Amino acid sequence: MATTPELAAPAHARARLAAAAGFFTQGFVFISLTTRLPKVQDHWDYSDTTLSLLLLMMVLLAGLGSVLAETACQRIDSATILRAGLLGIAVAVPVFAVAPDRAVFMASMAVYGVSLGAVDATTNMQAVALEHLYGRPILPSFHGAWTLGGFLGSAVALAMGHLPISATAVVAVLPLAVAFAPFLRRAEQSVVAAPRIHVPWRPIVLVGLAMVLFYMVDTAAFTWGPQYLDKVFPTPSGLVALAVFPYLLASGTVRLSGDALVARYGAVPVLRVGAVVACAGLAITVFAPVWPVAVLGFLVTGGGVAVVAPLSFSAAARIAGEDEADPVLRHLRVDAVIGRFNQFNYVGALLGAVMTGLVGAGNLRLGFAVPMVLVLGILPLARAFAPR
Repeated sequence: MATTPELAAPAHARARLAAAAGFFTQGFVFISLTTRLPKVQDHWDYSDTTLSLLLLMMVLLAGLGSVLAETACQRIDSATILRAGLLGIAVAVPVFAVAPDRAVFMASMAVYGVSLGAVDATTNMQAVALEHLYGRPILPSFHGAWTLGGFLGSAVALAMGHLPISATAVVAVLPLAVAFAPFLRRAEQSVVAAPRIHVPWRPIVLVGLAMVLFYMVDTAAFTWGPQYLDKVFPTPSGLVALAVFPYLLASGTVRLSGDALVARYGAVPVLRVGAVVACAGLAITVFAPVWPVAVLGFLVTGGGVAVVAPLSFSAAARIAGEDEADPVLRHLRVDAVIGRFNQFNYVGALLGAVMTGLVGAGNLRLGFAVPMVLVLGILPLARAFAPR
């Protein structure tokens, strides 16, 4: 099997770089699209409620894509599914950008949603397999690559703020290129011959609940942050992407140093401090008197929640594989867990994208007050991240 310890170190490095490129691409495309939502809303004349329902459709289809990836991984390795997901995104983005009518636009969002879920699941499958091979925490740096991609995506959105939606089509070049990267492979015959996989779900669910709270905050910032600056304050239209830009800057900085932070202090204290910082950041945003203060709040929030997702995936993979000595069965069990565990991502996305929009339909300050309070739920859940 290509993912055993006998795999040569240079192949490890190439696979790690390829997986990081997958994370980078996902972040770049996702932020490039979400920061264009105010322009999309104006272009198609959608109300806040209609936009929330479209986002609900996309999130549900992303959950379906993750489930399909989990099921397919019983027969096909995650590298193949990841390539298919990236190619799906490469098709959906140009259609999203140049759709001639609403039906085609919604179809592009549907294709993107399914592909998003498949890529979410399989990039994390690749990451946890590599972390096991390296034998030390490297998940935060993978998610740091996602954040770096999103950071550059928001920078591109700022630069293209005056251009029509059709200019977004250029973003499709990146997933098309990365689809052919040398991802970590797994022997087909080992998968086909595998027995039924038993998974210890109870401790994994506690970790998953923390990830729900993270994605609630994360998706609210990405999806409604630009709208918040646009609707609550007299923010210049070309600067609404600043809701995302500083959030990603702080998040990326913490994630890229997250491996060392967790190694030194442990996951539990890092998560608890981060939850309090994130709550404070959202409070700054909710009560901000002017838009620059709201931007500062997004920056503080991004630094607070940065490492919740990578630590969640890392903990779930550790719990799934810690009682299995056989490397083939361990890999299969971890793939099954990560595919299913990724559903917590979309529960959080529903809370962040849909609930924030619906609660804040009349006043987005109220919408952001919801994650401000709920993010403190990470405090009691942090103990589930401690190794047994």
